[in-house]
Amino acid sequence: MFVELGHFALWLALAAAIIQSTIPLWGALKENPAAMSIGDTAADVQLVAIALSFGALTYAFVVSDFSVLLVALNSHSMKPMLYKVTGVWANHEGSMLLWVLMLSLFGAMIARFGRTIPLIMRSTVLSVQAMIGVAFLLFILLTSNPFHRLTNPPLDGEGMNPLLQDPGVAFHPPLLYLGYVGFSTAFAFAVAALILGRIDPAWARWMRPWVLLAWSGLTAGIALGSWWAYYELGWGGFWFWDPVENASFMPWLIGTALLHSSLVVEKRASLLQWTVLLAILTFSLSLIGTFLVRSGILTSVHAFATDPERGVFILLILVILIGAALTLFIVRASTIRDTGVFATVSRETGLLANNLFLVTATGVVFVGTLYPLALELLTGDKISVGAPYFNQTFLPIFAIVMFAAGVGPFLAWKRGRLHDVLRRTGIVTAIAVAGVAVVAVSFQLHEPVGLFGAFIAMWLGTATLVDLASRVGLPRVNLLVAVRRFIGLPRSAFGLYLGHLGLAVAAAGVVAVSVWSEEEIRVVNKGDGLAVGAYEFTLIDIENLSGPNYQTSVAAVRVTNDDELVTMLFPERRWYPVERQPTTEAGIRTLWHGDLYAVLGDPDGTGRFVMRFYYNPGVPWMWLGAMLIVFAGLLSLTDRRFRIGVPSNLRARAESFPAE
Repeated sequence: MFVELGHFALWLALAAAIIQSTIPLWGALKENPAAMSIGDTAADVQLVAIALSFGALTYAFVVSDFSVLLVALNSHSMKPMLYKVTGVWANHEGSMLLWVLMLSLFGAMIARFGRTIPLIMRSTVLSVQAMIGVAFLLFILLTSNPFHRLTNPPLDGEGMNPLLQDPGVAFHPPLLYLGYVGFSTAFAFAVAALILGRIDPAWARWMRPWVLLAWSGLTAGIALGSWWAYYELGWGGFWFWDPVENASFMPWLIGTALLHSSLVVEKRASLLQWTVLLAILTFSLSLIGTFLVRSGILTSVHAFATDPERGVFILLILVILIGAALTLFIVRASTIRDTGVFATVSRETGLLANNLFLVTATGVVFVGTLYPLALELLTGDKISVGAPYFNQTFLPIFAIVMFAAGVGPFLAWKRGRLHDVLRRTGIVTAIAVAGVAVVAVSFQLHEPVGLFGAFIAMWLGTATLVDLASRVGLPRVNLLVAVRRFIGLPRSAFGLYLGHLGLAVAAAGVVAVSVWSEEEIRVVNKGDGLAVGAYEFTLIDIENLSGPNYQTSVAAVRVTNDDELVTMLFPERRWYPVERQPTTEAGIRTLWHGDLYAVLGDPDGTGRFVMRFYYNPGVPWMWLGAMLIVFAGLLSLTDRRFRIGVPSNLRARAESFPAE
């Protein structure tokens, strides 16, 4: 009963999406307020219908209804309840249902919380958003029905990939989709503005909070996925440049450029064409990522589908949506005129330069990700593009991005003073060089690449703090006045400083673990010890235990420093009998400066075990930096200007929009 209700709700959602994509757009073109207002109601109906469908599928997983094919293939009665629920989206069909749920959620939020947006713009945005919904709802209903029934259901299910039975990866997809799908709002605002022929600072103000929300969600999703890979896969690393990892990273890079570019539009009415193009490309890369994961052309722990027919359907969606948007952009581009002017030395120029470097970095990742696939398709040859390519091409460009992020706030809007910028840059450089020298001497670090990376991270952090001090008046005013000014800063300013500090902290962690990590991999007996850096790892014992739906071997590893106990680590090697697959659970102790990390490998048949021991410096800084970046985005989202709408001067530029 619930399953059939969920299936019917999907068809109802499709009907609502079709209405939402047509009538409000017709109303906007005819300036008919009644027709335009239908978009708000249709967005609500679409959300309720898809939420009902998602709830029905979740119920089938919770009660282990194995008459549903999806449940039979991806669940088991012995699974813990958390993984029964998260199993809903740990597969192709369920994850696509989550995809359209997120899409409808953003549409409904624009309808409910976008009341400061003129009705003609809001209705057009909702229509474009619904067109995306129509495409993906058709994809689900025609090729990926999650409610398919079995005539002879099995007594139990086949289980779920054990690697996905983890709290970290359980919440990774919803956050990732918050970003992936959330960028559809940028796409919808861009296409709507092109349709209406009205792109100005007010438009950027209306779009920016939705981009900020999506960007924050994508940041959190990428960080959580990296954290899961770090402790679950047992290889001691956090990023493999896997094509599916790159598929989420590319929209993040372009989305970062879009955030900064939209600020220029809002402040100075400049870079209008560039910002519209970035808005289209950001979501286009999200669609390309969706295609990569679900087309069957990739083999990855992240990839879902292997059916090429589904890939062709998504490719068709991708071509139609992106092609239509870019065609509209080409037709309308000549009518988009920048009204703001700025000097060569200005914040606008700095942001534009940073945008160009971010786009270049995205292009490098794009080529490294898709070139092997294109080569195999055209010639049948298989090649692998891995870390060496990305380290040699992407990292230098991103170092420039970080350097520019530190210089940018030193520049004034419209026209900056070169002398003042050079003075501040010199101060920051001197402090950063001195700081790196102290760290290098204190910890006896010699690797030039690592020291350069540490310098870039310290440069950005120092530049951010120097700019903050200057903004509150230090050292020109006394401390009490500076504190009052600090408290009075807008939340968007706090978001800027926290975001840049978070990037600096995360970069420092990445450099430290990438350059100065130490590891030992040996076959050991109980009682054997291995020195890893300043620490001694000793295998004490291994105990066999049982979990809810797995058997596990748990090792007890003692870690000492100068014969003093630092911690005990308990790495596991689990076996899932239903899925007939093993997994590893690393034993990790986090210290302020790094992680002590142990992995239990296979027995060698003689009573010995393969063990991996690591000291990974800087890892806690990566996670702290990522959390700061996400918090910065959410804090900026609460800024007063996003709650009260556009100021009077921007409203005047948008006065041609009919009010509700």
